[in-house]
Amino acid sequence: MTIQDLKKLLPGTKSASENALSKTSPEDSPQVPQLPDDALIIVPVRATVLFPQVVMPLVIGRKLSIEALQQAIRLEKPIGLLMQRDNNDIDPKPDDLYPTGTVAEILRYIAIPDGTHHVACQGTQRFRVKAFIPDYPFLAAHVELYEEPEVSSRDIDARVITVKEKAIEVLNLTRQSAIEVVNAIQSMANPSLLADLIASYLIEKAEEKQEILALFDIQQRFDKILELLNYRIEVLKLSNQINEQTQESMGQKQREFMLREQMRAIQKELGEGEENTAEIEEISKAITAANMPEEAEKQARKELSRLQHMSDASGEYSMVRTYLDWLTELPWSKASPGVIDIAKARDILNADHYGLDKIKQRILEFLAVRKLNPNGKSPILCFTGPPGVGKTSLGRSIARASGREFVRTSLGGVHDEAEIRGHRRTYIGALPGTIIQSIRKAGTNNPVFMLDEMDKLGSGIQGDPSSALLEVLDPEQNSTFRDNYLGVAFDLSHVMFIGTANVLDNIPIPLRDRMEVIELTGYTLDEKAQIARRYLVGRQLETNGLTAKQCSISDAAIETIIQDYTREAGCRNLEREIGTIFRRVAMRIAEGLVLTESIETEHISAILGPKKYDSEVAMRTSVPGVATGLAWTPVGGDILFIEATKVPGSGKLILTGQLGDVMKESAQAALSLVKAHATTLNLNPDIFEKNDIHVHVPAGAIPKDGPSAGVAMFTALYSALSDRIVQSDIAMTGEISLRGLVLPVGGIKEKVIAAARAGIKTVMLPARNQRDFEEIPEAVRNQLNFVWLEKVDDALKSIES
Repeated sequence: MTIQDLKKLLPGTKSASENALSKTSPEDSPQVPQLPDDALIIVPVRATVLFPQVVMPLVIGRKLSIEALQQAIRLEKPIGLLMQRDNNDIDPKPDDLYPTGTVAEILRYIAIPDGTHHVACQGTQRFRVKAFIPDYPFLAAHVELYEEPEVSSRDIDARVITVKEKAIEVLNLTRQSAIEVVNAIQSMANPSLLADLIASYLIEKAEEKQEILALFDIQQRFDKILELLNYRIEVLKLSNQINEQTQESMGQKQREFMLREQMRAIQKELGEGEENTAEIEEISKAITAANMPEEAEKQARKELSRLQHMSDASGEYSMVRTYLDWLTELPWSKASPGVIDIAKARDILNADHYGLDKIKQRILEFLAVRKLNPNGKSPILCFTGPPGVGKTSLGRSIARASGREFVRTSLGGVHDEAEIRGHRRTYIGALPGTIIQSIRKAGTNNPVFMLDEMDKLGSGIQGDPSSALLEVLDPEQNSTFRDNYLGVAFDLSHVMFIGTANVLDNIPIPLRDRMEVIELTGYTLDEKAQIARRYLVGRQLETNGLTAKQCSISDAAIETIIQDYTREAGCRNLEREIGTIFRRVAMRIAEGLVLTESIETEHISAILGPKKYDSEVAMRTSVPGVATGLAWTPVGGDILFIEATKVPGSGKLILTGQLGDVMKESAQAALSLVKAHATTLNLNPDIFEKNDIHVHVPAGAIPKDGPSAGVAMFTALYSALSDRIVQSDIAMTGEISLRGLVLPVGGIKEKVIAAARAGIKTVMLPARNQRDFEEIPEAVRNQLNFVWLEKVDDALKSIES
């Protein structure tokens, strides 16, 4: 490859060889006679043999060799590489070089500031020196080039197969069998190239490589390579055998070390060493005092016996000691002695929580059963509902009412099964799972154990934590719960487990089946006002260092905060806003501006700023094509406006407002139902062919989905196509079928509460949802007029009446 070829490979870049040559002026360039056609510029090399078709980097430092390289680059000619016989010879003469070498093309030439020159060469063919040429400032010689013949015979093919096998065996023995080298050897078909490749990579001594290079006969070349490979295989086998014997000797020393440690332990037993005797006796007493089950005590005694025969300097000593500490500190037989008083428990629940009558009744039933049957199995309760409705605080109240300890662990983001069941003791730093850790923290074997955020469990390559909870939350199995770290069974049947979740659908069905689900729905306006007055105001006064005499807040102001500054099912944001108001009052009192402050409605906007939420009443207008629907959200119910209009077109249905697939299908079903009943509804059938129908649900940035808007969409479409108005104080919910039936939906309580909060007067509900009527708070039921729908025609009749 010439320098011009190098330029083609590196377009736009000045070659390194040109950089080197550019430093030499024409006057400095030696004037040398032209080389004969059969001559090569010779570069001597130390302990290096380049085979044809092999690329190799060389470092050139001798002035004679540098001049030879630069002249070869100027003439765009290859060079001849000859290995010198003595590596210590600084200025080799022709007689000091082997007569056989390799023609090499210069691929890259770089001059380094330290005076050395780096060149990358690729061998092309063998040559033999006939005679050196005098009167050149570098070595030059007449040469005889050797062209590799294409040979193929049974003898050559047999040697090719044998050489490949031996070469791969060498690679395997050296544990350097890179897949690229193995593939290159196996796929090489040309015998001469195969021989040169193996000689270049697998023959170590330069003299042996030179001997192979000088063999022009391919059969002799293969025989020499086989001889050298066989020798190397024997050497490698012997080396590996010596290495194995050395490792075996090291293993013997390890055994001797263990025996010496055991001997040291025996000496301690005989009284010759009393360093850890007191510690062993202390652990033995702790095992006895723990009153473990038979299996656990047997395991503890076994580990204690191992600990006695270990050196306290051993790494395993601390692991066994930590394991025994866990076993002895667990409350195997220690239980809370609380006496259950149903009347007292009722007072505690009523004092801690307002409303939630169904949940309180269920808790009192549980406590009554526990009082009559103390040895019965505890049920697994699961509180599900929006954030801020009091799920976690209910657990604390249950613990107070039942006289038990309370522990809580959050499962949000847990994605490793070992966090539930623990790590095996074979791992360094292993610990029990969160279940056993919390039981140890509680100090009793019958606490109230709250598993918070169960719907936020994850799963990953470390396993599925929800599957690990199946045994924990099954009263038929958890009496023999086995943590991976402990390795012995621990009885969890006396623990009262309580789970919490925002959305029940995210909990796997097998896990959900093991729990008794109790739903906590959102609070009404009156309930929130009562909670704020009874609990939140006092708590925030104390938090902000105020007293009831220094600061007070009116009921009207609290209702203003609820309606205009919070939009939630629970009371968490309501408490934050009350805290914001009290902090402002605390600052004024601390500055000495006022001694007392009374917060009224007119003060709210000055402290909390403009209203955060507009009243839905202001958003409602009685115009054709608008219907008010009811929606369920994870934070409670809400109203939803469905807008429909017709525009000139070809009968397409346009849906906007970030609608999900189910809601889109509801819109399509509603339109098909309107078309099917066009005659009954006194609609002109041509209106569908000459107009496009556009259905839009405002708040387009918020994703919306679900089938419960079917009735509202049907009503909005009918209103838009008939130019009839749907009263703004009517809201509706329900799924529709193509037969015109109104099907039941969920979240009735939350939706009706949202309707009452928005000032709705009439609510249309599916007739099959009458079973949910009793769950609606009585104050809300008395505030609204209910219409029960069997078919969509019933909705139209109510609108027109």
